[in-house]
Amino acid sequence: MNPLNFSHYLTLEPADNARLANFCGECDAHLRQIEQRLQVEIANRGNEFSITGLETAVQAACVVIEKLFAATEQEQLTPAAVHLAMQEASIAQNLTQPLIEQGDEPILIKTKQGSIRGRGQNQQDYLKKIFSHAINFGVGPAGTGKTYLAVACAIEALQKEQVQRIILVRPAVEAGEKLGFLPGDMAQKVDPYLRPLYDALYEMLGYERVDKLLERHIIEVAPLAFMRGRTLNDAFIILDEAQNTTLEQIKMFLTRVGFGSTAVITGDITQVDLPSAKQSGLTHVLNVLKDVEGISFTFFATRDVVRHPLVQRIVAAYEQFDKQTAL
Repeated sequence: MNPLNFSHYLTLEPADNARLANFCGECDAHLRQIEQRLQVEIANRGNEFSITGLETAVQAACVVIEKLFAATEQEQLTPAAVHLAMQEASIAQNLTQPLIEQGDEPILIKTKQGSIRGRGQNQQDYLKKIFSHAINFGVGPAGTGKTYLAVACAIEALQKEQVQRIILVRPAVEAGEKLGFLPGDMAQKVDPYLRPLYDALYEMLGYERVDKLLERHIIEVAPLAFMRGRTLNDAFIILDEAQNTTLEQIKMFLTRVGFGSTAVITGDITQVDLPSAKQSGLTHVLNVLKDVEGISFTFFATRDVVRHPLVQRIVAAYEQFDKQTAL
């Protein structure tokens, strides 16, 4: 049989018209999304579907279709949900191998606004390491959930009273703009750099709850420069955008970690905003600490991107371009 003409027939049960409409999307938009991403053709009559294309692509499409249809029992599907379902199937790298191994119990984090879990094996491993190590590094491109999952773990630890406070830290480094020209006092100047951390907190806990925790200093958001001289006990500490730390800054941060604390350091070593003469502290520390017991490292790749599919293609294009220019 020509591998390009492999076909599989699938019947979705129960034959519920409302669920089928939800699954297919308006004007079959969800089906077209799967077709475009997997390079397959999908035809259906009622609840009977025919999928044609490369055998591995057809097999992956069947997995995604069955999973999404099962989800229609409890939720209204969106293009984002369809995209994430395909991400979890590791479609970008290997269509036949799911990211989460069979029998591997996924970690589920419950927040006021809903449940959060790692999407794919790498994110699941990242969560497991955070819960079992005092110091953790999450390194990879934008959109891989490094900071978001770290914030979720921090909230989980706070809710279970494993820590007394959450401290969220970022270096205030300009990406082309000059900090001194921004209006306001120092706190107002650094606020834009900390905004992504606020966004994650608001999404998980809600505005009112976060504001109360900030007022009581149970959640603290601060620029890295304010960490010097402190010892942070019984805290969950996240250093975001660590690629923009200097060698001295990241050493200073790591030596702030006290008893009963967990630290997560996240960053993307391909997006360094430091002056060209300065080496990234994150790049340096990955080599310095690689063999130190008790420290975990998780490295994310293009396939782990969970934002809009174009983000994944943009990251891949930049990686390919950098490889070509380095030759």
